[in-house]
Amino acid sequence: MESPLLERTEGYIGGNWVGANASETFPVVNPATGEELARVQTMGATETREAVAAASKALRLSEPATLAERRGWLEGVRDALKAEKDEIGRILCLEHGKPLKEAVGEVDYAAGFFDYCARYIDHLDSHTIPETPKDCAWTVHYRPIGVAGLITPWNFPIGMIAKKLSAALAGGCPSVIKPAEDTPLTMIAAFRAIHDRNVLPAGMINLVMGPPKPIGDVLCEHPEVTMLSFTGSTPVGQHLVRETAGRVKKLSLELGGNAPFIIFDDADVDDAITQLIGNKFRGGGQTCVCANRVYVQSGIFETFADKLAERVEALKVGDGMEEGTDIGPLINQAGFDKVRRHVQDALAKGGTLKAGAHPDTLPESGSLFYPPTLVTGVQSEAACCQEETFGPFIPMVSFDSEDEVLAAANNTDYGLASYLFTQDETRAQRMIPAMRFGHVGWNTGTGPTPEAPFGGMKLSGIGREGGLEGLFEFVEPQTVPRSY
Repeated sequence: MESPLLERTEGYIGGNWVGANASETFPVVNPATGEELARVQTMGATETREAVAAASKALRLSEPATLAERRGWLEGVRDALKAEKDEIGRILCLEHGKPLKEAVGEVDYAAGFFDYCARYIDHLDSHTIPETPKDCAWTVHYRPIGVAGLITPWNFPIGMIAKKLSAALAGGCPSVIKPAEDTPLTMIAAFRAIHDRNVLPAGMINLVMGPPKPIGDVLCEHPEVTMLSFTGSTPVGQHLVRETAGRVKKLSLELGGNAPFIIFDDADVDDAITQLIGNKFRGGGQTCVCANRVYVQSGIFETFADKLAERVEALKVGDGMEEGTDIGPLINQAGFDKVRRHVQDALAKGGTLKAGAHPDTLPESGSLFYPPTLVTGVQSEAACCQEETFGPFIPMVSFDSEDEVLAAANNTDYGLASYLFTQDETRAQRMIPAMRFGHVGWNTGTGPTPEAPFGGMKLSGIGREGGLEGLFEFVEPQTVPRSY
């Protein structure tokens, strides 16, 4: 593909583009068309160690960057993303498949994290506590935790790195970044936009691309990498916990989800459906916060299903670059096959196809466009209620009582996002504390925002991104008592 931001599809280490003469490359493919967009230089352990060395050189411990300097970095990255949002969004659309409007919106969303950290960075200033225990003045400083390894998934190619990198820069931490192999071009384009504006010191951000194991092994083992932030599957997160245990590295992990979306019979049905459509089909359903299990109270179940089916059937599936597209392709064949398997399983266990195509009528290969699908009467033992589907499939389950649906919602090892629709404030205030999820949307299907902390409970991870809580992820308090 042609783009002024992709004149080089290489890595970036110590302020320089590297890898032009790499012996191996890997393809990046448009999932809507199967077209090869670019070939990217494959990097491995050697380049990752070089990136860590460059980051270590940029780390300023004895003379840390001032808050004013760091604010300037954050504002510079924000402005670079804003200035190039249309082109970065176009690249994101082509390599991911999500509709162009969504892709451009994701760039704006990413810029919001840098803006938030810039505005609230003064919270990282040192302070002296009012008490004077042991006849000392006690001052607390927030020091950079060190070199950070940032590993991001393909489903939000710019949004996910923004959550991590904004807080890392606010804390004064240089980073080594590894994007997903499916969607590295968005990251390369963002690096080019930042590089061209000269907004960061050399070595503060470094980009390595290639297979996960050699890069991940270095980030886990290297003694100068003291923090690892990862977004992805729970099994990989568990692997990182084991691999970093020997060096007791700090981890921030946003892992898998299994979000319940609960609608009581006193809810505003039309609004709940609108919220569900926006929540479920963003990114083609390939988000860890979208509704995975939809519970509708029996009194409105049939009405809700009929209205929802009508809305689902009206969604336009197509190439994200085409005007009016609501849902793009899935990222790859494995993702397509998993959605098909979940729909087949739900139907085999007594569910009824209410909207969409029967999975047996879909091609085995050659297209990654999965039609938005609604199945009603889904049983709790269905695979889609036990596993994250990651696709445009809504399984609807009927329930009668509050206790019943609360038990069903919590019957998962995952605790990332959840949603509750009821006009009964007393019920909501009773249920929300009992819902073991880091995010509970009440009468809204909205997901994370830069201004609020986001993260999971249970097997959905540790740590928070966004909000003041996220701002503190990449610093370590250092307490200095001084005798009078």
